[in-house]
Amino acid sequence: MTFGPFDVAPNQEISDQCVQITLHNDTALFINQVELTTGPGFHHSNWFFVPAEDPAKGVVGAFPGPDGQFTCADRSFDQAIAAFKGGVLFAQSTQSSHDLQAFPTGAAIKIPAGSKLVTTIHLLNATDKTLHLTPTITLTPIAESAVVTRLSGVSFEDHALGIPPSSKSRFQLDCDLMPAWQNLYDFGNVASPVPDFKIYYALAHYHSLGTGMTIEGLRADNTATTIFTTANRAGDGLGSTIDPLFDMSGYSRIRFSCDYTNSTSATVGWGIGSNEMCVLLAFSDSPYFWAGGAIDENAQAGTPVDVDGVPTYTHPCKVYTVDATR
Repeated sequence: MTFGPFDVAPNQEISDQCVQITLHNDTALFINQVELTTGPGFHHSNWFFVPAEDPAKGVVGAFPGPDGQFTCADRSFDQAIAAFKGGVLFAQSTQSSHDLQAFPTGAAIKIPAGSKLVTTIHLLNATDKTLHLTPTITLTPIAESAVVTRLSGVSFEDHALGIPPSSKSRFQLDCDLMPAWQNLYDFGNVASPVPDFKIYYALAHYHSLGTGMTIEGLRADNTATTIFTTANRAGDGLGSTIDPLFDMSGYSRIRFSCDYTNSTSATVGWGIGSNEMCVLLAFSDSPYFWAGGAIDENAQAGTPVDVDGVPTYTHPCKVYTVDATR
């Protein structure tokens, strides 16, 4: 599916636009693979599926309006609401012109019948020439009879960034899943008293100062096992399939950290442009979508602790769950 086109002027940055693509699917789709090809200047995009409007059936849909490009605020588009109303489908690696999100055989994300795709787009042209972009996104479905495992999203963000100048640093969140899991268990929504899902895929999101991400599973005694790690930089692929799959059985927390090298003379906070981000996206076979992080608007970096010579900032993590089987 082609969307756009987009013309981005020299040194122009566009961060307030969204795109909608109605799938016109009369039956559910089970997506095993997503491929995005954008070209240079397409900084980032986050893709969701939500209900499409169907006037004949009286269905209003989510963020109603025609297909194509629109200003996100005009439809009150919000990523958290999109995840709640539908689900997470895909996230592009920072500044990568081609991304492939591929799951193991038999694993798929279910997109319900009557859905549409909605994505935020962040365009950034750092060249002195106008860019003409005609991106494509390709969804590869498998038959429902071939589905062995349904996947749902895991997404955590650390907004409490204050990356110190002229130094290396690390920002990390320690996300305890047990309180939310205990609630699910108490109400009979999960059979196991402790997390027992597996993680299939993970992707990091940071900007030009980012030098890597590490995701770990932590046991009650604080012993840690690496789930995923990357030292790739913006412009490279920042996601991969977890092989072998990581089994959360015996682990009650997820800790993830973003590493930065800030060679500038300014402290860098959360945001777009010359600011930074620290975001984890993963997919698991949990029947629940897991999300949260340090997401308060006034989140502060705080005081670091020296860990092997690197100032390390650790922040509390809020954890939310949404039923992904609805």
